Amino acid sequence: MDEITINSTKKPIILIVVDSLMSDPLQKAVKEGNAPAFAFLINNGHLHEEMISSYPTMSVTIDSTLLTGTYPDQHKVPGLIWFKEDEYRMVSYGSGVSEIWHNGVRNVALDGVVHLNKNHLSKEVQTIHEELANRQLSSASINGLLYRGSIEHQLNVPKLVSMANLLPKEIEIKGPKLFSLGALSKYSPENIRYKFIWNRMGVNNKFTRNELKYLIEQNKLPSFTLAYLPDSDASVHFHGPEDLKGIEKADQSLQEILNNFSSWEESIQKVTWIVLGDSGQSSINKEKETSLIDLNHSLKNYTFWKRKKKNAQLAIAINERMAYIYVNDPNVELSEIVNTLKEDERIGFIAWKDEKENYVVSPKSEEELIFSPKGTYVDDYEQSWRIAGNESVLGLKVTAERRIQYQDYPDALARLHGALHSQEGRVIIVDAKPSYEFIEEHSYNHAGGGAHGSLHKVDSIVPIIITGTNEFPEYNRLVDMKKWLLQLLSSS
Repeated sequence: MDEITINSTKKPIILIVVDSLMSDPLQKAVKEGNAPAFAFLINNGHLHEEMISSYPTMSVTIDSTLLTGTYPDQHKVPGLIWFKEDEYRMVSYGSGVSEIWHNGVRNVALDGVVHLNKNHLSKEVQTIHEELANRQLSSASINGLLYRGSIEHQLNVPKLVSMANLLPKEIEIKGPKLFSLGALSKYSPENIRYKFIWNRMGVNNKFTRNELKYLIEQNKLPSFTLAYLPDSDASVHFHGPEDLKGIEKADQSLQEILNNFSSWEESIQKVTWIVLGDSGQSSINKEKETSLIDLNHSLKNYTFWKRKKKNAQLAIAINERMAYIYVNDPNVELSEIVNTLKEDERIGFIAWKDEKENYVVSPKSEEELIFSPKGTYVDDYEQSWRIAGNESVLGLKVTAERRIQYQDYPDALARLHGALHSQEGRVIIVDAKPSYEFIEEHSYNHAGGGAHGSLHKVDSIVPIIITGTNEFPEYNRLVDMKKWLLQLLSSS
């Protein structure tokens, strides 16, 4: 690893993303005295309980929104799993074992480590790392799957991984000035490389903690650091949204990071700390027969994409509580699929688009909602829309003054529009009601635990802790974070 040289006299910002951090269990852990680091940052700063995530509420799409300040219609990362029509293949950045095996282990590894940043994330948008580099400010990414920046790095692929032909021996990427990604790129001597090959390749809390500790100890913090504590996600998936173990584990990492200063009080004098959740989760009923919506079964009259099968009518990309259905056969009408899906009361809504409009229906209504940008209706985020039809399909409340208020689906129109226009072609989105999850033949399920992915507020609302500044993003949305961070870094 090259020697680190950072020149920054301004107060640095550390943004720590805690996977699947939710407000109610966080406050419970704090109240019970089991999260002292979280409590310290909250008591010395601000806790905002309702930040709105991106959509689908899956890590790579959320991270792309966080880094670029755009929704998927601009950053072009549709979800954790999506179908790439020009290559006639499923793109997966890693989920269940069966799904990874079905899509090809090497394909998943290359998509997640290389193609996600190099090819899939749109070059028409800039990441915060790229914009900071343009302003001569350095930044760091620690265990972020989205990391695109302006500085060339070479990943050190472990021999076992390259010998298994999962990744090339040498990989060149562009990232921020400081770039850590598990066993592939590290600074801290505490992160012994061979140990992390067997522990999620180092994409875990301990690795992130050690890297941050090293930068602080060596006085190498850049202007901006984006660090991920990913372990709590698996804990919530298994135990459900009320789980506190993941929060307590994240708190232990925060304690060790803060302990690198002479006191915790000194830490907030020297650094602006932001701790953020990325998505919530819904409890999934234990009874698989009712909680799991099997799209292969629902659409059993059609043929489905498989890796070595050509000319299938449909391809299904499951993102837990939402799914993309790609209608590849021109002889199959979208209305056929929509009408079949409408029979399932567990589905919250079904959406699709044409050249001019977006359409949304639900099993509970015969009338559809039609919407598109730039109309005479204005929402809470000063976005204007044309809307017609049944607003209740997305739970919209429209006032006499043509103001749109969101209820169960926060920032619904912009987020859904973003997902619908993240790809070309004939694509249908299905979104489940709380307590239900989509599956297909190869997907992993979370019956009895927790899952996310949907547009619903249970998956979409996350907390943010801000300590070290009294400023806040213009709106309570992750899509507004980048602009706010750039303002903080310019004025600090």
